[in-house]
Amino acid sequence: MDMSDAVIINSSRLKSVVWNDFDRVKKGDTCVAVCRHCKKKLSGSSTSGTSHLRNHLIRCQRRNNHGIAPFCPSRGKKKEGTLALVNIDQEQKKDEVLNIVNLKYEQEQMKDDTVNIGNNNLDQRRSRYDLARMIILHGYPLTMVDHVGFRVFVKNLQPLFELVTSSRIEADCMEIYAKEKQKVYEMLDKLPGKISLSADVWAASGDSKYLCLTAHYVDEDWQLKKKTLNFVPIDPSQTEDMDSEVIMSCLMDWDIDRKLFSLTFDSGNSSDNIVGRIKDRLSQNRFLYLNGQLFDVRCATHVVSLMVQDALEALCEVTLKIRESIRYVRSSLSIQAKFNELALQVGVESQKCLCVDNPSQWKSTYSMLKDALEYKEAFSRLQEYEQDYKTCPSDLDWERLSVVIGCFKLFVEVTNVFTRSKYLTANIYFPEICDIHLQLIEWCKNPDEYVSSLAAKMRIKFDEYWDKCNLGLAVAAMLDPRFKMKLMEYYYPQLYGSSATELIDDVFVCIKTLYNEHSIGSPLSSIDQGLAWQVSGSSGSSGKESRDRLMGFDKFLNETSQGQGSKSDLDKYLEEPLFPRNVDFNVLNWWKVHTPRYPILSMMARNILGIPMSKVESESAFNIGRRVLDNDRSSLHPPLVQALICSQDWMRE
Repeated sequence: MDMSDAVIINSSRLKSVVWNDFDRVKKGDTCVAVCRHCKKKLSGSSTSGTSHLRNHLIRCQRRNNHGIAPFCPSRGKKKEGTLALVNIDQEQKKDEVLNIVNLKYEQEQMKDDTVNIGNNNLDQRRSRYDLARMIILHGYPLTMVDHVGFRVFVKNLQPLFELVTSSRIEADCMEIYAKEKQKVYEMLDKLPGKISLSADVWAASGDSKYLCLTAHYVDEDWQLKKKTLNFVPIDPSQTEDMDSEVIMSCLMDWDIDRKLFSLTFDSGNSSDNIVGRIKDRLSQNRFLYLNGQLFDVRCATHVVSLMVQDALEALCEVTLKIRESIRYVRSSLSIQAKFNELALQVGVESQKCLCVDNPSQWKSTYSMLKDALEYKEAFSRLQEYEQDYKTCPSDLDWERLSVVIGCFKLFVEVTNVFTRSKYLTANIYFPEICDIHLQLIEWCKNPDEYVSSLAAKMRIKFDEYWDKCNLGLAVAAMLDPRFKMKLMEYYYPQLYGSSATELIDDVFVCIKTLYNEHSIGSPLSSIDQGLAWQVSGSSGSSGKESRDRLMGFDKFLNETSQGQGSKSDLDKYLEEPLFPRNVDFNVLNWWKVHTPRYPILSMMARNILGIPMSKVESESAFNIGRRVLDNDRSSLHPPLVQALICSQDWMRE
């Protein structure tokens, strides 16, 4: 239609809001409604109504509703909805496909918080909670809501959203924490097995410290899981009694003191005192298996780190010389060119680039020393040509370094197993720890006093760890169907010689005792519990008499069955052939499949394999020192810090 001589009609009779987006144009006797956004022409006759105009506005891709994306909430009551994020471009083509991203959120709509946008709704409260969840999940500072740039961005994106202050968002975060905590509490209460706990100390700004408590468990689907339960401040000046009371208070708050199986700490005298007090408290109520022999666990990665620090201390002077040597080589292009020339002359085949280490990451120091060792001849020749180069290590330095590098190599490999294995269950640790034990024995025999004294120093720390953890490591290895008792039979003679048989027997006695303790608590094996279940549905006055008669019969049947040579889960498991070894073996999946065959032993496996033999995350496995809370979180009051740290962990699940 030619609209060159058309006239725009401005009439007070046009009351509908749709005319804010249309021009009513008259050409001759015909009235046309022209969309102000896409210029599409529709009927503008008074007899046509406005429904077709409203429908067009919903579909119009060029519509500019002050930056508000079209949002059509689904009808009916649903717990989850879909949030449409629409990329609005005034110049986009009509047939351009909009990019829709589906996000799940928890709808908590309230009528008072809902703003109408035409036919659509903006839920203020839900949007505010989405903002709080975003801050928790990604660790953003709470003060970001006060930043001018953020407020401008939100206002342009959604003018109808009521901006909040940092104090309001803080209250929202605390409310989210309370709701998420209740969910975790209910989940822990329903767990089929025991819970193991790990404790880690974080440094904060100044002299402040926080204690992080994490629950580790195998869930009903036989998946290894963990949850951060508490992140509480501790006073460095307070006694171990007070620290143990802090932990006990957290256990009581979560109501898991009766479900606790083990507690993993770093090595140290203070840890001994804290764990000892908690162990005594729990033992008084008979909550612990094996009289608490498996309760006190020390972090395997931490003890390796302690031995590494002994090695770094022994190599302090050599490490300093190598750092300065690398800095000298890299100080100018001419010196670097000369060094490369000398490396070719002496037959260095390495193509690695020499770099100064990061002293806070011991793997970085290991890499620097290992690479420098390959260039030792080139460094020795360089000092003949460069009079200013005075930090070249001596031949004895290089010789000792080559021995200690072997220690470092083993520690790197073991730490990678402890923190980067696909399945970080307790059964993977025994062979790695035994290999370290064997190497320490060999290093102590080294004729060089420098090496043997270093090995003796490292062995003191290792022996303290081994004395506390060897039983738990051995039991976990026994519950690996690829090894059973054979792994002990392989390693113990190498470690203990003629005493190995007696020690293996001692471990097996503990295994049988642990099995018996699990069988007592098992509804599948307990005569009293099984019988109570059978008669619980009976009625009439004869119920008690029937119960007494059946209990006597069951005891008789149990005794006669044992006399006829019936076998326990443990006996059947150990007698059957080993499962073939393969790299991608999932021990928890194996026990999940074989639970019907070994109902009691599987309960024991669930509790043992869930023990955190190492509590260090892979990203901080090679760090020297504690984890550090960032300055933003350190500035907040402790209850809020705990809410943010714990909620973030729970929401990442």
